[in-house]
Amino acid sequence: MTQKTLDFHALNITPADVFEQMGYHGAEPDEATRRETRLVMEEVSRWLRPRFCYVVVPELPAFDMGRIILRQLQGSEAYALFVCTSGTEFEDYQQRLKDEGDMVRIFIADALGSVIAEHCADVMEACLQESIDKLQWHHTNRFSPGYCGWHVSQQQRLFPLFGGQTCGVRLTDSSLMVPIKSVSGIMGVGKKVRKLDYTCGLCDFKQCYKRRLKLSK
Repeated sequence: MTQKTLDFHALNITPADVFEQMGYHGAEPDEATRRETRLVMEEVSRWLRPRFCYVVVPELPAFDMGRIILRQLQGSEAYALFVCTSGTEFEDYQQRLKDEGDMVRIFIADALGSVIAEHCADVMEACLQESIDKLQWHHTNRFSPGYCGWHVSQQQRLFPLFGGQTCGVRLTDSSLMVPIKSVSGIMGVGKKVRKLDYTCGLCDFKQCYKRRLKLSK
């Protein structure tokens, strides 16, 4: 098991990343939105503690993940299971904004939280790659319950495999993660696997963030 706590600056998040998540897709928001986004990022940067953990297992766990992901994992010699989160501090911050009724900052923080979770996963991915470089291994794309035909209820099979060490992330009865700005999933690792462009043509999940980013380019 590998676990790390990061800070905001380790994530290399830019305002443009947040604007993209907010739906601007390369366009510049108005000056007031840009100013508020910078202020939110500056505030969050002072106390944010995103976290990730991953464990590498030799055999594919008994997941019902569907043909799309199984095909991408073919050739793997082991499997990295991961959880990444923006942290309980960020969840508390979002709740404070809701209590204050600050709708602009609620919107900005929602987008920022999604970016934090994904960038935390990027750092986790780089950490994993560094650990397998000595084996001359590579890794596949990240795949998460709720995407590509892998039902979100499979979180209930994934989380017990961490032995209770999930960076403070827990599941609700409906298999949603708390803090909500978290990501979990699996990657294949081995000499014969590669990270590829996300094959959106094979997946019919229209709300996938990878699909949205591809369409915006």
